[in-house]
Amino acid sequence: MITFRTNMGDFSIELDFDKAPITAANFLQYARDDFYTGTVFHRVISGFMVQGGGMDSDMNQKAGRDTIENEADNGLKNEIGTLAMARTGDPHSASSQFFVNVADNGFLNHSGKNMQGWGYAVFGKVVDGMDVIDKIKGTPTGNRAGHQDVPVDGIEITETLISEAYADQ
Repeated sequence: MITFRTNMGDFSIELDFDKAPITAANFLQYARDDFYTGTVFHRVISGFMVQGGGMDSDMNQKAGRDTIENEADNGLKNEIGTLAMARTGDPHSASSQFFVNVADNGFLNHSGKNMQGWGYAVFGKVVDGMDVIDKIKGTPTGNRAGHQDVPVDGIEITETLISEAYADQ
């Protein structure tokens, strides 16, 4: 389990190494490197998702590692409380940014290995603190530094805690 401490409370996630081994390992390595501490939830859309893992409080993108292969064809669905990788229009462009689905977003699921169907890879789920995610999704947003849907009051990850269960992963 990985616990993120934020200025709005804590939430914990479990990664699915069986169905999304590349994505889960990538995410765990970012957590081990303490990459997420100091990043903010920079895109919040109530009724859709909350996204973070790549921007600092000044809306500067942190330099991440290489992108990874899209594993959205793993059978996991973009449902409430699941964790998925954010990416650009290139289906294999995910790096560090992630989002938590706050609605059942079936239109994000894999439907075929083509530009329209790749989908967004689910690789984990929130197992504790969904109330914190609900607080985040309800925060007022606006435009900032060329980005839309940015929380007016910054929502920062202040600490990343990794349980012993992931010691051997």
